Amino acid sequence: MGARMADRTPAQVYALLVGLALLAGGVLGFFYSASFATGDAIEREAVLGILDVNAWHNIVHITTGAVALVVAGSYSTSRSFALALGAVYMLVAVIGFAVGDGEAIAGLMPVNTEDNVFHLLIAVSGLLAYAATPATPAPTTVVPST
Repeated sequence: MGARMADRTPAQVYALLVGLALLAGGVLGFFYSASFATGDAIEREAVLGILDVNAWHNIVHITTGAVALVVAGSYSTSRSFALALGAVYMLVAVIGFAVGDGEAIAGLMPVNTEDNVFHLLIAVSGLLAYAATPATPAPTTVVPST
């Protein structure tokens, strides 16, 4: 049986929530754009009129979300994941802000300001979840019943 939400660490909650959001967003994104076009031919559509996506962007979100859900049950792996995803998404946000609204990262993934802010929120929350989760679990204080 799965752990109750109250029994999860901040990193596990992060992995679960971010995993669900990215997986759902990636799948939803394919209803808006399934184009794998690149470079000058890149196509983009805005999910719910907000976030620019294409097939490459959707694949990244689905993959990231699936990995997050896989690690959500593990104390140490979810903590490492929160740090790694936080760092990667911070880099993606910085690159996105640098390339600018309506442009594409590496000629593959379209981004707009809303995408960049979303990526920044994922990054900051991952880094905070990492920091809020101790490196080792607290010792249990459960007294065995006789």
